[in-house]
Amino acid sequence: MLLLNSSYEPLHVCSWKRAIILLIKGKAEAVERNGKTVGNGMALPLVIRLLYYVKIPHKDIPLTRRNIMHRDNYTCQYCGKKNDLTIDHVIPRSRGGKDTWDNVTVACLRCNVSKGSRTPKEAGYELASKPCRPFNFIHFELSKQNNHVSRRDYERWRKYLYEYD
Repeated sequence: MLLLNSSYEPLHVCSWKRAIILLIKGKAEAVERNGKTVGNGMALPLVIRLLYYVKIPHKDIPLTRRNIMHRDNYTCQYCGKKNDLTIDHVIPRSRGGKDTWDNVTVACLRCNVSKGSRTPKEAGYELASKPCRPFNFIHFELSKQNNHVSRRDYERWRKYLYEYD
């Protein structure tokens, strides 16, 4: 279920159980329903909106192996392979390269070893996409959830995500 702030700003993807609890406690209202019901005949919401505004501090997306892999679509950015993946530093650490979003990328083991402690240009490689920080926390998290959300439901969510597409 997509959870919206009272201002219709997307906050989070929550479980149907959490959504029902928020509705029963009177803390949220159903904005859209998906046509299904739970045990007592209560309509299952697809999108809920909090009745009060929650101030959310800016969230940085943590630089983790999983997030880097997700950003680069689990694909080697040098050759396009999707197996034996590692994390590569565009500017190698041995040359002062840092662990930052714009200096790490996904590479297969073969490309990473072949590149060694050189830059992609020195090794004769070209990056498929320039590494950068994901621009929005909620958009990044929703893209992770996309495999667990039906395409039909996600399409119905899009009108609430307009500024994040």
